[in-house]
Amino acid sequence: MNITYQNSLAFAQQMDSEDPLKKFRSEFHIPKDKKGKELLYFCGNSLGLQPKKTQEYLAEELRDWANLGVEGHTEGKHPWLPYHEFLTEKMARIVGGKPNEVVVMNTLTTNLHLLMVSFFQPTKKRYKILIESDAFPSDKYAVESQLKFHNLDPKESLLLWKPRPGEELCRFEDLEKIMEEQGDQIAVLLIGNTNYYTGQFFPIKKITELGHAYGCKVGFDLAHGAGNIFPDLHNAGPDFAMWCTYKYLNSGPGSLGGAFVHERHAANQELKRFSGWWGHNKSTRFNMRKDFDAIPGAEGWQLSNPPILSMAAIRASLDIFDEAGMENLLEKSRKLTGYLEFLIEHLNDKRIHIITPKNPDQRGCQLSIQVKNADKNLHKKLTEAGVISDWREPDVIRVAPTPLYNNFEDVFRFSEKLKTCLE
Repeated sequence: MNITYQNSLAFAQQMDSEDPLKKFRSEFHIPKDKKGKELLYFCGNSLGLQPKKTQEYLAEELRDWANLGVEGHTEGKHPWLPYHEFLTEKMARIVGGKPNEVVVMNTLTTNLHLLMVSFFQPTKKRYKILIESDAFPSDKYAVESQLKFHNLDPKESLLLWKPRPGEELCRFEDLEKIMEEQGDQIAVLLIGNTNYYTGQFFPIKKITELGHAYGCKVGFDLAHGAGNIFPDLHNAGPDFAMWCTYKYLNSGPGSLGGAFVHERHAANQELKRFSGWWGHNKSTRFNMRKDFDAIPGAEGWQLSNPPILSMAAIRASLDIFDEAGMENLLEKSRKLTGYLEFLIEHLNDKRIHIITPKNPDQRGCQLSIQVKNADKNLHKKLTEAGVISDWREPDVIRVAPTPLYNNFEDVFRFSEKLKTCLE
């Protein structure tokens, strides 16, 4: 992918005219200002935009509920009883899992806890959990509570993979050193990939192989990865993973999450878990007097029958992803993010430092732009100028050009507005 970028509106518009994915922008609702002008929306890393077909998909389920009542479970256009199965193959293609390894259920942190019940089994010798030091707070809270549940002190049992002094990014060789020193005491590596603050994409396969070499279980939180990078979960080999669907997967605020359990664990009935009836053998699920018989694979971790309206919104987005193709989206993402990086560097403003890795293989579409001596007033100015991005203390603006609905002109206009606000 060798592109000679140019700092001009004409170049951006030319790139957009040649974009094979350009039609998908029109399939989303783009927020507008009070005058009806489209805002520059770069916040897909927090909440993805609404696909226009979401309303149609939700209305279909509401009609079936109104017209069929309980019979909608079996007689609806998309029967509710197997509804989660309508999502499985498309979600599996996005994260690189096999269909029996992937399920849409619950919310992200709920899935994290359920999977930790199974994969964090501390012993007297092996009882520690390792996370990256700037993991999303919810992950840190979750693993601390897991440790306390097992009567372990997080101060002794929680290890942090930290950047070096004066640096923002974690180095793999520092993780290797931690493993050399304490690997035989670590039960689980749980890495938040891609990092919410820096945008750094951690090498899933390398981390998994490292953890497994020391006998550890390895899991990933893909909240900022699913729909943004390709985690290739089956081939990379982690034991488990979980993600939300309301960021890059555009399923709506607070929507359901996804979970992955590698097929090597699929038939292990001895693996401890918190069970619910929706994870029970489908053929005997409604015979209420059977002992729990886990469905092989990720479905066996389900608890309750799923919320259909949330799943309908996910189905609307996954249909778009499947038509666009993850490989095509990744190619456009690299071009868009590369163009954003080029334009920011072209500002020649010494106050600006992009803390996200320069190597496209080590990041997704988010760039975290650090502005020396700035405060939230800079973000406020950008918002007033029609830019929807987000601010992370103390001095970082996160900008995520999302390939399904952002384009090169958006990126160019953002750089112009940033330049004006900095002045």
